[in-house]
This record gives sequence, C-alpha cells and structure tokens, in this order.
Amino acid sequence: MKAVRLVEIGKPLQLQKVAMPAAAPDEVLVRIMAAGICHSDVHYRDGVSPVRPLPVTLGHEIAGVVERVGQQVTCVQAGDRVCLHYLVTCGHCKFCVSGNEQFCTSGEMIGKHRDGGYAEYIAGPARNAVPLPDEIPFEQGAILMCSSATSLHALRRAQMQAGETVAIFGVGGLGMSAIQLARALGALDVYAVDLNEERLALAGQYGAIPIDAAASDPVAQIRQLTRDSGVDVALELIGLPQAIQQAVQVLGVCGRAVVVGITDKPVALDSYRQLIGKEASIMGSDDHLLSELPLLIELARRGRLDLSAMVTNAIPLDAGAVNAALDQLAGFGPGVRTVVTP
Repeated sequence: MKAVRLVEIGKPLQLQKVAMPAAAPDEVLVRIMAAGICHSDVHYRDGVSPVRPLPVTLGHEIAGVVERVGQQVTCVQAGDRVCLHYLVTCGHCKFCVSGNEQFCTSGEMIGKHRDGGYAEYIAGPARNAVPLPDEIPFEQGAILMCSSATSLHALRRAQMQAGETVAIFGVGGLGMSAIQLARALGALDVYAVDLNEERLALAGQYGAIPIDAAASDPVAQIRQLTRDSGVDVALELIGLPQAIQQAVQVLGVCGRAVVVGITDKPVALDSYRQLIGKEASIMGSDDHLLSELPLLIELARRGRLDLSAMVTNAIPLDAGAVNAALDQLAGFGPGVRTVVTP
C-alpha cells in the first residue's frame, strides 16, 4: 500500500510502498478515509519534537471504516465507521490506572512512535477504535481526534466553570474547537486572539469576540474589554513565546493559563506581578484521554461542536501535497485544517 513517511528529520516526507499491516488478535484493520494534518506534524518533521523510530508514517488524526477485526475483538466489527484514539497504552501501569494514560510507561503515539494515518490502511488496538456516528463526515471525525480532543482536555485542565471568561490565543484547528467547546461548557465570554482576519471572522461566527493581534496589543484590548479584570482562563494553542506571555498577562485574580502549543524557546515571566500577586497559575496540557472522546463526539453529533467550516482543504495521499500543507502550517498560513483523503 501507499504511505507518506518521514524518512529523515528536516527533510520533506516521501511517498513509499509499504506492506499492508496485519491486525493482531486484539486489533482492528481500518481503511483510512481521512487523516488530518496537524501543526505537531511540522514539529516532528523539523525535529522540534522527537520521533522514533524512522522511517515512520505521520498522521495522528484518523477516521475510517473497519476492514477486518482480530479473533478476540467483540467491540467493533467489519464495516463500522470509527475514528482512532491516537494513544496506544498498556492500560495497567500507574498512569493508566490513575486516569493519566498519556504518560503510560510503555505508551506510543500513532503517527509519531508507530505508523499513522498518511496511508491507505492502519492497524491498531480495538479499544482505540471509537464509533463515529453517521451524522459526522469522516473528515470531521478525523480532526475530532486531535484538534478538538486536545482543546477539550485543555479546558478540563483549566477547570473552566460555567460563567467564567476565556481567552484563546491562536484560532486555527484547535482554537476553533476551543471556542465552541468553551461556550458549550458555559463560558460567559470567549476572546479569540489571532493575526488572520479570515480566521477571526470565523471565530466571530462561532460566538467569540475577535481580538486582532495585528491591529494592537491583544493584552490591552482584552484588559479594556474586561474593565481591567482580566479573564479566568487563557489557552495558548500555537507555541509562540510571545503568545504564552500574553496568555499569562491577560489573567485575572486566580486565573489559569494552559499552554498547549509546542515551542523549544524559553519564555520570560514576571513571577510576582503576573503569578504570585494574583495567585494565578500556568500549566501544561498534553494530549487528551480516551474517556473524553464520547462526550466530544456527542457534542459534534448534536451540532454543539460544528466542524463543517474547519476542514478548509482536502488533498490526496501525495507527498508533494502533504509537504506543501506542512509548509503552509509552518508559516502560519491561511485556512484552518487540511485533511488527507486517501
């Protein structure tokens, strides 16, 4: 079968012919219908986030149809529409049993530590195959598995409560989901910070208050709109040191800033004025949990999470097209989410 693979760090991905994966007794073989392209894939290609082993097929946002199941599998059957939870874990280490499976001592990530979705087929544990309702297209089911799921986990990390205010820095794939999820969870106001006018317009359609960071200081804008009280929760979703600083600066008393975006550059903070003096918090949020996915999918099925405008480009399983999409993401280009449709 065909697969688009990372062969060498810092080099373009390559189209290769690889063997069809075989499903183990507790696994399923899935025919991939859609695989989202995430900014994390840019970091993997560039070596910012370590990938092992090479070569590896990238792509961790995956939806498709079950082609066949292993002998021990009873939870799904051939023909089922599914999306794949990208964390393959043991289920019994101290992190798995405590509800922190993303830190599994033997865990692997699909599309980073084992072959992922830029391919025609994929095999993986049956427990990772989450039912995808007929109402949700495959393209949208794929991006639910990272951009939406990671945003939900970040809001849960922030312990966001109904009636609180939220600022979201970066309204690409994660940000558009974060806006809608914050509103679904009862946020009073959601401020969407970005440089791109098209994305800000879409954020406004989803009910956010657009903050154009290209026009003036976003911190000053949000401070003015909140009468200098700041926000309760700020999510940084793009991995820029300046945006991380701004996410902390917009916090009010007892505010919580959650950093999701990946960067290898240091961030300077004023510990007293920005954290201690307000009893504010800054924390990281890594991946998401399998247990969070049923709620996420149900919100999408009911239309509370509308992904119809978020898939702005669909491309074939072609190395040139995938590399071009990654280059566009690296330059923070237009559009929201690109999906590979094998």
